[in-house]
Amino acid sequence: MTRELFGTDGVRGTANTYPMTAEMALKIGAAVGRFFRKDSSAAHRVVIGKDTRLSGYMFESALTAGLTSTGMNVLLLGPIPTPAVGLLTTSMRADLGVMISASHNPAVDNGIKFFGPDGFKLSDEAEMEIEALVKAGVEPAQSRNIGRAKRIDDGRFRYIERVKSTFPSGMRLDGIKVVIDCAHGAAYKAAPEVLWELGAEVITVGTAPNGFNINQACGSTQPRVAAETVVAHGADLGICLDGDADRVVLIDETGAVADGDQIMGLFAARWAQEGRLTGNALVATVMSNLGLERFLSDKGIGLERTNVGDRYVVERMRQGGFNLGGEQSGHIVMTDYATTGDGLMAALQFLAALVQSQKRASELSSVFQPVPQLLKNVRFQSGQMPLEDTSVRAEIARVESELSGRGRLLIRKSGTEPLVRVMAECEDEAVLNTSVDAIVSAIEAVL
Repeated sequence: MTRELFGTDGVRGTANTYPMTAEMALKIGAAVGRFFRKDSSAAHRVVIGKDTRLSGYMFESALTAGLTSTGMNVLLLGPIPTPAVGLLTTSMRADLGVMISASHNPAVDNGIKFFGPDGFKLSDEAEMEIEALVKAGVEPAQSRNIGRAKRIDDGRFRYIERVKSTFPSGMRLDGIKVVIDCAHGAAYKAAPEVLWELGAEVITVGTAPNGFNINQACGSTQPRVAAETVVAHGADLGICLDGDADRVVLIDETGAVADGDQIMGLFAARWAQEGRLTGNALVATVMSNLGLERFLSDKGIGLERTNVGDRYVVERMRQGGFNLGGEQSGHIVMTDYATTGDGLMAALQFLAALVQSQKRASELSSVFQPVPQLLKNVRFQSGQMPLEDTSVRAEIARVESELSGRGRLLIRKSGTEPLVRVMAECEDEAVLNTSVDAIVSAIEAVL
């Protein structure tokens, strides 16, 4: 069966455009409710969180209608980070967790992510079964078995306490000045509160959501304002989250940005030295820089690569018993603490290293020299399949042959947006640029 609804991270698209319509959200809610409510005699519950997009109200209502129609009791958490939904799904003994968010995408987009009762994202197989139920239609529960919906007011505070518990006991952030950029997203209250309660001097950016400004000129994908704020205030560290706070990039005291590869490299090296890196390996995706792989190899640490998507990273971590993984984009997964990427938890681990080492952020956040890497995106329209074109395939083969032995090439369709991502790595930057541009031009020529 071909997946039509689900991408690499749930269902995602432009709000009020298929598949992200209220009608589809109701059908998806009913289908996932039927999938998890297999014992009709038992009470079942689902927790729903969302970020700050205006369309979140619409999808929250539609999903609630669909879920309650199949007998699921719905607990509404309101604006809360994605990792908090994974956490509360297990702590509240729910059968299912739902997060309404399009993560780092613009405000016009939205998405629906699902967590199983173990707090982990659903497998491809489960999503395919749910998709089949959406297509087939779901018979609603009998009227006496319709579910209830209830607001949960303390979800954010439960999450805050869990996040703080991952910080070393007795350690404080007194005297440390931190800029926190919440991207006007789901962590706009929780993240500053955590840092303040641990003793940091907190300077906030992106904490005034209005329904339309999530990820707009701020957050992990656009850290310029946060970097300028770090330098202007003489801060020790900048933390940039994305719209649902499951990814992070860090900014040192000079304003330089450290991506997920640098953060994972630091954690892997420290954890290995401390004897707590299970499997003596890091799990990352094919997008992670070759420089990270070389750095880990020099330290005798393995690197397990997966397809792009934090869910695939987590799957490999669970299969191999690894406890550290993530993506270059800033998803840092630490299964000792959480079931999915948590930007705030990762930032606290970095701050702990900052306190323990008594070093500056710039000394900790650049652990390897990246191999020059270039990524360009080409947007396409629904129904177009540029990677199937003969001329594009021929150009990709030519560039691969040219890069052989000198670098690597990765071409893929995004699982969250209608984009073809063209990425290459090569020590020779002139070759790097011409290689990527040649493939981009070939794709654009057939669109």
